[in-house]
Formats: sequence, C-alpha cells, structure tokens
Amino acid sequence: MADQDSISTRISPDCLPETQRVLTAAWSHDIEAIKKFLDVPGKASCQDPQTGETPLHAAIRSCGAPSEDDTPEDLEAAKKTVYELLLWGGIWNDLDDHNETPGCVARRLGRTELYILCVEAGVRAEMLFGLLDGYEELSSGDAEDDDNDEGMGDANGQVEDGDEAPELVDVDGQETDGAPEVAETPTFQRLALESQQDVKSEEYLRSKLTYSDGKLVDDAGNGVMMAWESDIMRQSVDALLPGKEPGKRILNIGFGMGIIDTMFAETKPARHHIIEAHPEVLEHISAPDSKFGSSWEASAQEPGAFKVHKGKWQEICQQLLEEDQVYDVIYFDTFGEDYAQLRLFFTDFIPGLLDSQGCFGFFNGLGGDRKICYDVYTKVAEMHLLDAGLDVDWKVIEVNMEELAEAGKGEWEGVKRRYWTLDGNLAEYRLPTCTFLG
Repeated sequence: MADQDSISTRISPDCLPETQRVLTAAWSHDIEAIKKFLDVPGKASCQDPQTGETPLHAAIRSCGAPSEDDTPEDLEAAKKTVYELLLWGGIWNDLDDHNETPGCVARRLGRTELYILCVEAGVRAEMLFGLLDGYEELSSGDAEDDDNDEGMGDANGQVEDGDEAPELVDVDGQETDGAPEVAETPTFQRLALESQQDVKSEEYLRSKLTYSDGKLVDDAGNGVMMAWESDIMRQSVDALLPGKEPGKRILNIGFGMGIIDTMFAETKPARHHIIEAHPEVLEHISAPDSKFGSSWEASAQEPGAFKVHKGKWQEICQQLLEEDQVYDVIYFDTFGEDYAQLRLFFTDFIPGLLDSQGCFGFFNGLGGDRKICYDVYTKVAEMHLLDAGLDVDWKVIEVNMEELAEAGKGEWEGVKRRYWTLDGNLAEYRLPTCTFLG
C-alpha cells in the first residue's frame, strides 16, 4: 500500500481548502499550525470526502514504516501531533476508505508507539462513556449506516493529568466535508463485521434459529455459535477447572450449541445449572435425544442439582442470589447484548454468585474483528473487573484464521454475519480467567 500512503493520494482535489490545510499540517507534524486550526470545533476530526483521511490518519501515515532515516526528533514530533489531535477531539476509531482506523494504520506501518497512543485514547473514551452511563460498545465493524447519533462524536475524553481539556462538543452540523465515518457499534459480544444494523437482545429472542453443519444461526443469517469455537471452549474449561476435579458447582449462562456444557458435564459436577432464554434453544434442549433434557435433570444425586433455568439471566441470577446459590465455576456467553450487560454481570452478580475461591470466565469476542478494538476492550474489561474486585489472567490462544478469514467461505459458509476474525494467519484469542483479589 506504499503508493496509496502518499499525501497526493490521501488528500483529494475535492477536499475543502480548510480541511486540506488541517490535513497538511498534521501530515507535516506542524504542531503550531495545528493548534491554530483546532480552535474550531470538529476540525480535529475533519475528513477528506474521497479518502476518509482524518488528521490522525495523516499524522500517523506520514511517518511511513520505520527506517534508518528516522530520528528521535521526528518520532517525538509525530507523537506530540497525535496527542494534540486526540486531546482536541480526534476520533481514534474513524474509518478511512481502506477500512482502517488511525490505529490500524499505525499497526500496519509498525509504528508501535503511535499505536499505543490510539489504544490509550480508545480506553479513555470508553471509560468516559462508562462514567456517563453510556457504556457504548466499541465500534469495530465496517458498516456504512449513516445514523451515527450514538457514535463516538468528538467527546473522546482525551484528558491527561495537568492538562486543561477542551470543552466536549457535539460536532453534528459543523461545516465539514461530511460527517466523520466511525466504525459502527455492534451490540453483541459475538461481534458482527458486516452488519448494517445491530442485533438487539429482544429481536434475537424472537428470531427463528437453525442448527446445522456445526452452526447455530438466526433467521437473518447471523452466526450465534459455531463448532470452530470448540478448542476455545475446551481450553476455557481447562483454565476454569484445572485438573478437571469432580464435584464442582457450575453455572453456565447461554447454552447455544451446548459445546461448553457438554465439556462441563464430563467433569462430573455436583451441581450444573444452565441459563437459557431463547425459546428455540430451550426446545432443542428438551428434545428426546438431548444430553440436557429431563432425563439429565433427573439423573442428579440431589433434586435440582442439574437444571436448565428458562428465562433471561438478569432475572434468573437475581433468583439465584435470593436462594443463596454459590458456584465454583461460572461461564458467561450470551448473544444480542451490549458490553453494559457483561459489566453489569461483573459488578452486580459475580460477587454474590461466585465462591470466594471460584473462577469466572466469559467468551471474549469483544472487538473481535479489529486488533485495536480487541486491545482496547482487553484493557477496559480488565479495569472494570478490577472495579468488581476481580483479578484476570489472560491466556493467549492462537486461532488459525485459514477457515475464518473470508466472509461466506470456509467456516462462515452460509453465515451472513461473522463475529470473530482478526488479521494474520494466526489470530490471538485472549481467554480470561477471573478470580477474586487477595
């Protein structure tokens, strides 16, 4: 992409003169010029109408790949420029015409320090939304929906200790070349890439599901769960139940295809509870040939020890708390819910449901299609888990992307929307194992 990373290809003839000046100053790392431009709200996130280039893209792209011609002064100027743009509302997850955020460009070019600045900006933005009760899930898809009222805007919260932050503003309606395109905000942990609209929990619960060829998909073709996850589930069980010690108390939220519940059952738990809300999944569980139907429930040594709880986990978990139920292992893997619900489970339910020596895990598909979003969510989840009194250990699993790289092919054949894919032949899945601090 070297020829596509030149200033002549990134700033188009259709670009407004004022936007051209901002982009050129960012490209040149001319901080004094940039400061003069940024006194107008929205200038830090202006975009070329053809290429989608933002000042952040330009400041990073102009560095090129590391070379022997680099000087410490050049890198420091680039860092200061990126920092200044973020401070004044540069949007860390804006997309250009190559579907790259500024951080994606930094990573592709091997500019690690600039990439880290973008990750830190994403973490600050998400934490700010959390403080404002927004809890918007990080955008990481490549949707083109024009309705971005719930997008990041320029209220990213890039505020450092000792700095006076600019007033947070709404840039809608500002005279620019067009509203900045921000990667869409999926609302479910099994992150979709190609969605035009998000799948909401209530819509999912009303949808028709199909079990076939190692896949569970809804009537819109969204992948809900797939057999390729089996290795991740196996390693999750190994991490949550080292040694596969029998007699443990297990709670799993989200049955899906029953992959992890089958593995949990093999450990011969003393108590095994499952929470599932979708009517068709519940019908699948109650089928005569199901491993988790009425005969499974009746096989428990104590009444109620093996049970499928039918309903939303928010309601069922409240009932379990009222019954003083406590578990040694809890796993969480739902569909159609945003990050706010996962965090709610961290803070409101884990402290009461998990034994003091127990382990908690969840399917970590947060930002699972774009490396920068995955890195941001790793840090955000870690911080929120800490708020809930939990320590987290991340085990890195290499996922072979050969059958997962292309939409509609390989493992995704017959699936309209993917929920996991990172670039590279081997993508890193970060498997979380959470325990109470101390």
